[in-house]
Amino acid sequence: MDTLTPQQRHTVMSHIRSNNTVPELTVRSALFRLGFRFRKNDRRYSGTPDIVFPHYHAVIFVNGCFFHGHAIKEQTSITSTYSNGGLAATYSRGHCKLSRLPKTNTEYWRNKIERNKQRDKEDAQKLMNDLWRVGVVWECSITGKNRAQKIRNVAEEISLWLEEEFDEPYKEF
Repeated sequence: MDTLTPQQRHTVMSHIRSNNTVPELTVRSALFRLGFRFRKNDRRYSGTPDIVFPHYHAVIFVNGCFFHGHAIKEQTSITSTYSNGGLAATYSRGHCKLSRLPKTNTEYWRNKIERNKQRDKEDAQKLMNDLWRVGVVWECSITGKNRAQKIRNVAEEISLWLEEEFDEPYKEF
């Protein structure tokens, strides 16, 4: 049973931001300190990536674990046609402590999160078909204990991916 009235719930949900979230600002700040320049929330690209690196032909999505279903264990394949004749990227989502289905209105949240996951997959596929590399930073990888070190580590991983790992069309951080 929801402890809030429908109006209170509406107010709470309306304050959830879709861009310029704390995790997104944190990642952008760390990448900027490493010398990277980028575009933010560019609507010209499928899914409106949080960070776009035109020079590297790469985009980054900073995903919240709850709304993007990070807790669900599954394995998904995304394929893309690159100049080398084709490249397949496979990723698996493991268990995440930051994401769980609410105990109230469970069916609604399950459907919403599944739709979000499907849309994320389709957006990544479209970008990779257009020969963009797609990176996803999960909220759980940059929060919690040793937060500052985790953020530095993720920023350095992204740096390596951008500058050296051109054969990886999809990567999760």
